[in-house]
Amino acid sequence: MKRKNRYKHLTEAAFFMVALCATLLFVSCDNKPNEEPEQAPEEVSGTAGDLVWRITDDGTLIISGTGQMPNYYDYPAPWYEYRSSISDLVIESGVTYIGGLAFDDCSSLTSVTIPNSITSIGHSAFRDCSGLTTVNFNAVNCTTMGTELHIVKYGAFSGCSNLTTVNIGSEVTRIPHFAFYCCGGLTSVTIPNSVTFIGAFSFYCCSGLTSVTIPNSVTTIEYMAFIGCTGLTSVTIPNSVISIGPMAFQNCSDLTSITIPNSVVSIGYGAFGLCSSLTEVSNQRASPQAIGITVFYNLNLTNCTLRVPAVSVAVYKDADYWKDFGNIVAIE
Repeated sequence: MKRKNRYKHLTEAAFFMVALCATLLFVSCDNKPNEEPEQAPEEVSGTAGDLVWRITDDGTLIISGTGQMPNYYDYPAPWYEYRSSISDLVIESGVTYIGGLAFDDCSSLTSVTIPNSITSIGHSAFRDCSGLTTVNFNAVNCTTMGTELHIVKYGAFSGCSNLTTVNIGSEVTRIPHFAFYCCGGLTSVTIPNSVTFIGAFSFYCCSGLTSVTIPNSVTTIEYMAFIGCTGLTSVTIPNSVISIGPMAFQNCSDLTSITIPNSVVSIGYGAFGLCSSLTEVSNQRASPQAIGITVFYNLNLTNCTLRVPAVSVAVYKDADYWKDFGNIVAIE
């Protein structure tokens, strides 16, 4: 009987040891070490269309040559697997086009310089570069930095939520279409007096902008250029602007006043629509511009003051849609 009990105890002990070993093995297998983070390469290089690229051992991606970079909508850029290790980007003069999605999700980039040779940038080129805070834009004649596909619009810097500062070079003549589309974190932009054209959607929904000074070299503000800049409280439009495009400042809900200079001959539909805080408009032109009912769409103009040249007060009080202002007085 004792022998049977001893055998029973030995069997239970053996079973316990097997169960313990199995448990330890399971725990060991279930707690695998995390995958190693992507390491910066010692040095890698390759081609991108007619261009040459290389990543140095300090994480700088250098792109050189003459011509266009391919788009990467259908396949990833050749440096994509190293994207989290790329801390600096040098695009040398001679490159004329930055491909769409070229630097997608390069989260370690903090600043980018666009060289003077760039003439256009594909949409989403810098998409989701979450560490990007500064763009130095030196492209002299860049025409577009995004696109519209099936009504959906895409900018070059879409998803760059930490982009706060844009420095525009002193020789730049155009701010391209879609330039800083939906860069909601953008708080500072200086437009130099070399710029003559502000493109469509260029500061679309840049809700962090509080003020913009447009230099007296600009002649055209394209449609929807500043639409949805809800933090904008003041705008200075110089006496060089001839045309304010449709919906150029629509839904700038914090904008309280606007001055339209004597040079403006055309104001597009909805240009100041939905500017719900607007209480004063100063129009320096002696002859009222021909405008449609939607220029001040959804505003209660009876509560707004319109200031015009003293000799033109009576003319504005009789002009279509301008006469809807509740208080029309002379500019002091």
